[in-house]
Amino acid sequence: MTFLSDNPAIIAFAKDKTFSSYFRKYQLLSLTNFGTAFGMGFVVMVTMISFGQAAGALVGLFGAVCGSVISTRLMQRMCLKAYPELDAPVQQAELGTVFEERTAPKKDGVFMRFLNAILDGGKNGVELGLAIIPGVLIITTMVILLTFGAGPEGYDGAANQGVPVLPWLAEKIHWVFEWLFGFRDMRLIAFPMTALGSVGASLGLLPTFRDAGILDGNAIAVFTAIGMCWSGFLSTHTAMLDTLGYRKAISKALGAHAVAGLCAGIIAHFTFLLVGLL
Repeated sequence: MTFLSDNPAIIAFAKDKTFSSYFRKYQLLSLTNFGTAFGMGFVVMVTMISFGQAAGALVGLFGAVCGSVISTRLMQRMCLKAYPELDAPVQQAELGTVFEERTAPKKDGVFMRFLNAILDGGKNGVELGLAIIPGVLIITTMVILLTFGAGPEGYDGAANQGVPVLPWLAEKIHWVFEWLFGFRDMRLIAFPMTALGSVGASLGLLPTFRDAGILDGNAIAVFTAIGMCWSGFLSTHTAMLDTLGYRKAISKALGAHAVAGLCAGIIAHFTFLLVGLL
């Protein structure tokens, strides 16, 4: 669901009583990390392949899968350590009750159920969308302002102009990004930084990188892995966990996912190098 749409799609499952009855509380919370790791995956994959880097995109998908495992397991371990009371079933329902709920005859017809699903899904989508908009706008805008400099004719108010503070700082420790991610140009860090707020916005940076001649197969692999794994988690995790009623676990979810996104990028880079040797 999140691969075909976006991170909040996992909430539709988590709020379903029958579905959530199979989980313990800490496992249900970790669905936010698991689902976010595949957010907008289909769009990311198609976009990357459109730049003629199908192999890099597939390697990036592998990195994102690894990142999802790391994020989910870290989230579970940290939640259990900090909140032992979460090691309890989400619902204290007997199997017979659950079975009766599953097999109970539907009162409404197919058309009414379809209509209700459309209306309820649209309402929930709009509410969650409004909740994540501030984070997307703020983070994306700040990254753009701190990554790109003036245009060819100076500062003229055009889009994607700012003060390149982040590349300047990255140059001070460029060897870290070169070794871990294979980045040769520090402007490339704008993609993962923007993905923190919105991976859709970060995809808009790819034509700029291509025109600058700094977009290669390795960058595509790392971008795919980090873009899918992070995919705006700073702007959506808070709203998602708040919707589930577990705001206290937000810091644990963000910390686990930050580590997992970096691991996904590193795995993608070294996997791409290994594939290139074969």
